[in-house]
Amino acid sequence: MAAIGASPPARSARLGLRATPEQEAVLRRAAEVTHKSLTDFILDSACLAAEQALLDQRLFMVSGSQAQALIDLLDRPEQTNEGLRDLFTKQTPWDAQ
Repeated sequence: MAAIGASPPARSARLGLRATPEQEAVLRRAAEVTHKSLTDFILDSACLAAEQALLDQRLFMVSGSQAQALIDLLDRPEQTNEGLRDLFTKQTPWDAQ
């Protein structure tokens, strides 16, 4: 998100898509009710879906030695991490009263 008063970055990439009349009507109506241009609504929605798709990846390909290194780390006895302990004992800003 751009800082207040800053101009948004220039859009230079062109994307094209085809939609049925019904899809176009739904997109236009959704853009209207969210007070966005059709372009902004489509880009915001598509970027959100893309981020979710990328974050939802659950399969990671690694070599045998990398997999073994991970298993070795997971099999090690737990160690105290004071920094992590301190972090989890602090109150979160949204819970602060």
